[in-house]
Amino acid sequence: MDRSAPVEEGEAYDVTIEDIAREGDGIARVKGFVIFVPNAKVGYEVAIKVTKVMRKFAFAEIAED
Repeated sequence: MDRSAPVEEGEAYDVTIEDIAREGDGIARVKGFVIFVPNAKVGYEVAIKVTKVMRKFAFAEIAED
């Protein structure tokens, strides 16, 4: 795993959606690291589960309660 990523695949994090990407995904950040979250709107405070970690960003889904 790339050590520069502060998140890990399979882990859950509490985040606030800060922006929307061109593709429509919500954008959250953990320690400045960008995470794309589909079906999330700006201002959402959500628990996410990281599904894939890349070098400069990650993908996550909204965690089910």
